[in-house]
Amino acid sequence: MKIITTISDMRTYRQEHKHGSIGFVPTMGYLHEGHMSMVESSTKENDRTVVSIFVNPLQFGPDEDYDNYPCDFERDRKIAESYGADAIFYPSTEEMYPGKRTISLNVIDRTDVLCGPSRPGHFDGVATVIVKLLQIIQPTRMYLGQKDAQQVAVLEGLVADFNIPVELIPCPTIREEDGLAKSSRNVNLTAQERKEAPFLHKSLKLAEEMVGEGERDPEVIKQAITAMLKENTSGTIDYREVLSYPYLKPATSNDEMWICAVAVYFRHARLIDNSILTITQKGES
Repeated sequence: MKIITTISDMRTYRQEHKHGSIGFVPTMGYLHEGHMSMVESSTKENDRTVVSIFVNPLQFGPDEDYDNYPCDFERDRKIAESYGADAIFYPSTEEMYPGKRTISLNVIDRTDVLCGPSRPGHFDGVATVIVKLLQIIQPTRMYLGQKDAQQVAVLEGLVADFNIPVELIPCPTIREEDGLAKSSRNVNLTAQERKEAPFLHKSLKLAEEMVGEGERDPEVIKQAITAMLKENTSGTIDYREVLSYPYLKPATSNDEMWICAVAVYFRHARLIDNSILTITQKGES
């Protein structure tokens, strides 16, 4: 497996493989089974797979965990190689942002809900680094985890708005046996918080059951999610929402798809989870 640390070398690598398809898995490192499921999908569907490892400072707010974000490149290298990745793009911050930027991307839709209000500028930072990575790597397909469903929705808009020639592939959330979504931040939970954290997923399963039984009032569903989280966790609820997907507007019974999403602050970790639901209309089976 090839380790690439500069933009020029990454472009050379792409030129060397210009006649084959490239699958791209963007990550911030500390790889887990969720990342590797995307690598596995990419290796099946492409001639080569590139994993990027870059903790992007632009998507962290002043009170967020940028300085404490878990990093272990040697561990990540071994994991990526064992799952069949062909190359890791591992640039420094100075390589990606060598000087003062002259242009700033501003995401103007799909960001006024869910993680947007509590993380101002976050999706601007995500959009900026993804545009740069897509320009540098020029992949055929980009694989994203559905756990970050709002990010997927934002990047779908980015790719469409800027006519970027890449196929975006959302991949299912990978979970622990108790339902907790795999996340690099899970290591920051205390033992008690780790016992409580699966209730994020359980609250979403409850929402799924309610929708399956015909409930179409988003407020009723949100109240049920809130009650379960308050009764079973010591964390602080950041949001619990039911919205149309991928548009992230107030949900209505006429929507084709909904997202039920939750975010909870624990002592040293903020966890998110979601469920994408197909909404059947009256008369449909």
